[in-house]
Amino acid sequence: MSKVVFVHGVGKQYLSEDSLARDVVPELLGGARLAGGPVPSPDDIGVAFYGDLFRPAGTRAGRELPYDAGDIESDDEFALLMEWWAEAARTDPAVPGPAQAGTRGAVGWGASRALRLNAVRAALDALTGARFLTGVLDRALIGSLKQVTRYLGDGDVRSAARDRLSDRISPDTRVVVAHSLGSVVAYETLCDPERNRDWDVRMLVTLGSPLGMRAHVLDRLDPSPEGRRAVWPKPLRAWTNIADATDIVAVVRDLRPAFGDGVTDVAVHNGSHMHDATRYLTAVETGRAITAGLLPEAG
Repeated sequence: MSKVVFVHGVGKQYLSEDSLARDVVPELLGGARLAGGPVPSPDDIGVAFYGDLFRPAGTRAGRELPYDAGDIESDDEFALLMEWWAEAARTDPAVPGPAQAGTRGAVGWGASRALRLNAVRAALDALTGARFLTGVLDRALIGSLKQVTRYLGDGDVRSAARDRLSDRISPDTRVVVAHSLGSVVAYETLCDPERNRDWDVRMLVTLGSPLGMRAHVLDRLDPSPEGRRAVWPKPLRAWTNIADATDIVAVVRDLRPAFGDGVTDVAVHNGSHMHDATRYLTAVETGRAITAGLLPEAG
C-alpha cells in the first residue's frame, strides 16, 4: 500500500489516475531527492484521482466548455472571482484592483445583470493580464472557480471525492500531499471519523491551499470550525503548508492561526507559474516536508 498519497487540484477532468501519476510521481521523487531523502520508491506513491467527477457527460476529451463572462452564475462564483482579482492586484502592481478608479469591478452580486457582467469581464481581463497568469484563458479560470464552488456546494461530488482519497490511504500511509482544491478534499477526509479509524498519517503537505479563505472555504468546511479555530484531523501528527507569495488561490498563506500550532507555514518561489503543482512538488521545501513524514520514528 502507498506510503505517500498525492491529491490533485482543479482542472484535471480530462486526465486519469495513470496519466496524472506519470507526471506527478517523478516530480515528487525529485523534490524528495533534493531534500536529501529518504526517497520513496515509485511503487510507494499513490494518486487519489477525482477529476472525472467534474467531466461533463458527452464532452469530447481535450476540449474545454466555452465558458465566458455570462457563465458566472451564482453569488459564490462571483465572490470567489472578485477575491482572486483582489489578490492578483495585491501581488502584481500592474493589475488594477476591483475598486481602483477606472475599473468596473466595485459592484456586488445584487447589482443589475449588466453591471455584474461588466465586473466579471473586468475581473477576467485583469486576471488574464497578470504576469503570473500569462496565457491562461477565461474559460480555464471560470472552469477552475466552478470546480471549487461545486465541490463545496454539491454533497454528492464532495462525498465521492473523499471516497477516492480514502480508498488510497491505508494503515501504511505516512504522508498525504495535496494541491489546491485537493487540500480541501484531504483535510475533510482526514477529519472523517468513519474513514480514519486505523490511519496513522505523520505529515499532511498542502500546496497552494485555499483552506484559509474564511468566507469562501474555511467557514464551509466539514467539520465546521469551532469558533475561530478549525478542527484538527485526528489521524494527523504534523502539517506543512507551502505557498508561493503570489499564488492567488492561496489567498491566506498562513494556516497556523486557523488550524493550530501543528501547522508549519513555509514560503516558496514558483516563478511565473505560481500555482503550478509541478513547481510546488519540485521545491526542496516540499521535499523536506515529505521526507520528514517518511523518516523512522525516534526510539
